[in-house]
Amino acid sequence: MTHSHKIRVCILAPSAEYLGGQARQAIRLIEGLQLEKTLTVSFIPHNPKFCGALEWLQRIKYVRTVVTSLWYWTILCFKIPSCDIVHVFSASYLSYLLAVAPAILIGKLFSKKVILNYRNGEAEDHLARRPITTVPIMRLADAIIVPSGYLVDVFARFGLRAQSIVNTVELDRFCFRARRPFRPVFLTSRSLEPLYNVPCILQAFALIQEQIPSARLIVAGSGSLRRNLETMSEELGLSNVEFRGGVPFDAMPALYNEVDFYMMAPNLDNMPGTIIECFASGLPVVTTDAGGIPYVLTHEQTGLLAACDDHRALARHALYLWENQEVAAAIAARAYKSVQQYTWTHARERWITLYHDLAAPTVVGNALAASNSHRMD
Repeated sequence: MTHSHKIRVCILAPSAEYLGGQARQAIRLIEGLQLEKTLTVSFIPHNPKFCGALEWLQRIKYVRTVVTSLWYWTILCFKIPSCDIVHVFSASYLSYLLAVAPAILIGKLFSKKVILNYRNGEAEDHLARRPITTVPIMRLADAIIVPSGYLVDVFARFGLRAQSIVNTVELDRFCFRARRPFRPVFLTSRSLEPLYNVPCILQAFALIQEQIPSARLIVAGSGSLRRNLETMSEELGLSNVEFRGGVPFDAMPALYNEVDFYMMAPNLDNMPGTIIECFASGLPVVTTDAGGIPYVLTHEQTGLLAACDDHRALARHALYLWENQEVAAAIAARAYKSVQQYTWTHARERWITLYHDLAAPTVVGNALAASNSHRMD
């Protein structure tokens, strides 16, 4: 395939300045695709920045949303015509409405192949609550890709066919460390928003600290609940709790290495990249069984699961691992073995095959057009 006939893939996703799973997975995908000789890859952030004299507009609440959306839609209209495949990462609700639905519609307006890469655990509620802007527009996509079998099942309930291509983890960036012995040092690192139920972690840690007074908890992440969580920690009489704030992606491997157990308690979730990063780092995981988590983590094999909002079960599981360190070590070892299926090597072939299958008619057409033009010359 000559350079002029490479498949031109445009990735649309949140920019790296947002410390979320979508941004991280988009970076990993772009890094992998840039090594492919049959592709050229470009990127459009969902949240493009103004420069110079107009930069101040994006510092004003509400105005920021309007001007950023208008600028983003303008960029789409100029850049989508020059690509073959529009690959748009998707969350739910307002983010979907402002960033994803317009990309699908503009992509089809210019007769481009569109991949909807839906990655949010709130999918079922989103599809049920927004019937006009979800299912009909999603049907326009040429492929719907999700990270787990959980979302495949959710989309099927709404008559939408989705395929699963898993999230990936860079094993060269996350270093497996066998903990011997395990220390009572715990980490939670989800966004400090209601969806991720960090208050449940603080309640569980209070029970843990009753049994292990020296136990430590690091709370990494930013969000609207931070001040309330700090107050809650004080009211529970907790000690050795440290709120780190948002942690850059490049600093996460060191943070995982600093602790010995990982806990989280989401009420809704899909396939958290955090879990496979913990697997790669040798951290036993204790979590609620929200959404797609049981599709990734097997109870008593690669981690321990509790019912949503059950802080007593979370604490009980964490204490069990602390008291039975051989079990904790065996779980960490099995989890590390399972993480091999989440590397770029395994995901690469499925992405490349998908792109080539979708773009084949376009690439052939472009090649014929170029050949005819050359003959005419």
